[in-house]
Formats: sequence, structure tokens, C-alpha cells
Amino acid sequence: MKKGIDVSTFQGLIDWEKVKDDGVKFAIIRGGYGRSEVDERFKENYKNARKAGVPIGVYHYSYATTVERAKQEAAFCLSYLKGKKFEYPVAFDIEDKTQTSLSKKLLTDITYAFCEEIEKHGYYVCIYSSKSFLTDKLDMKRLSRFDVWVAQWNSSCTYKGEYGLWQFSDNGKINGISGRVDLDRAYKDYPSIMKEYGLNGFKKQSVKPTEKTYKKGEVVNLKNAALYVSSTANKPSARITGKYYIYDGEKVNGRYRITNSKKNVGKLPTVNYVTGWVDLK
Repeated sequence: MKKGIDVSTFQGLIDWEKVKDDGVKFAIIRGGYGRSEVDERFKENYKNARKAGVPIGVYHYSYATTVERAKQEAAFCLSYLKGKKFEYPVAFDIEDKTQTSLSKKLLTDITYAFCEEIEKHGYYVCIYSSKSFLTDKLDMKRLSRFDVWVAQWNSSCTYKGEYGLWQFSDNGKINGISGRVDLDRAYKDYPSIMKEYGLNGFKKQSVKPTEKTYKKGEVVNLKNAALYVSSTANKPSARITGKYYIYDGEKVNGRYRITNSKKNVGKLPTVNYVTGWVDLK
């Protein structure tokens, strides 16, 4: 989980260095709204947040009341995204009062049309709205291919569907921002997703998984594991099953020494207390 904020022109001039120093790990900035309006501080926030090293996403506030207008909004959104990189999703913000009286089917069609158009151009899309709007106004089964950013100002999120982002407050206080600001939490490693799959302006790159490491004294439960007499032995001396302990936490040639008792961890001489070596795998 990472702590974040979302901002627009309403937050005024932001000191992004202070924002970062206050522990903010990401920010989602408003890019534009409707079919032709760019947020007055979009370029400024994009430039300064990136300069300060704050990973960012972007959201587009929708006024679309037809599928055709949703597609026009998507085309406009793509125009101001061009040439930029975003570590976090491109969010479709659907919540305007002009939309609340529309049928669930039409609202779902509008949302799908916008998100599909953005997605086909290589962006990772999510749907932003309130818990009630997501639950009552949209057919989330039809929209299940897209990520979700839930707005519910509460101590816990009670939305029943899957989601990757949660806006939990509209009353946050962050250094570098005058007045109040929305607070968010992210539950996915979005920057790695964008880079691994080449989305949101990033070139596709291979992300090496982090190798598991074991600490001295850590418990390991083995099942039919090959036991070796040394870190270089080619053939196992036995196969063991049961509870063991990492002897010293030092990995050699992809193997760890283990012992069969917690009180033996790290004791010398090793020949008296080490059971043998087992592969990391």
C-alpha cells in the first residue's frame, strides 16, 4: 500500500518538493475535462511533480452523456497525454450531475467507450467514481477488464468489487499544498506494471523478480528436500522433511546451511551443529 494524493487547479500552486518530503508516494493529477478543456495547472503539475520525483497518474473529468461524446473526450484526452509518461493509471472520472439521470446501460456504454479508446493506444485505464455510483449506476461486470479507483471517504472501503486505488478522504493536509487535498491509497505496484508491459508512455522492459532471501534463525518447512554435505556437492546425501532453521543466513552457490534446532543456530564448530546444505529453491 502506498500513500498518495489527487490534485487539480483547485489546489493552486504546489510545492512538489515539500509534498514528496511529507511522505507522498504518488499523485494523480487532473489532465482535463469535457471535450476541450485542459486543467490550468496540468502542465505545471506534470513538470514539477516529475522534477521532484513523485510518480504520477492522470484523470479526466467527464461530462459525456452519449457514447459519441465519450469517444470525443477520449480523443481529446489522448491529445494532452501525448509525449508524457505516467507511472499510475489514466482514470476516467464519471460522477457529474448531468450523468446521474442516465440509464445504467448508457452510463456503462459511455464508460466502456472512453476506456477502450484510451486502452487501445497503450494506456492503463481505471474508472474513478464514488462507491454508490460504481455500485448502482454502472454494470461493473461489463467493465471488469478495467481497474477501479473507489471514492469513499471513510475509515475503511466497503466497495464489494475489486479495486486498485481508494480515495479515502477529501480533507487531507499535506505540506506544500495550501488548503485541503484528497488522500488516496494504492494497492498495486503500478510503476512496475507500466514499465514491464510498456504502458503509459514507457518502453517495455524486463523486470527481474526479487529473489527470496532467508535470515539467520528463520524457520523453513521442508518437504522431500535434497540435503547436501557442502555448497558444491553434486549429489544429495539424503532427502529430508520437517521443520528446520537457517543456520547463519549466508547463501553460497545458491544454497543455505540449515540446522534442526533453534538453539543450534550460529553455534560453532559448524560440523557439530549444521545439518547440511539445501538449495534456495
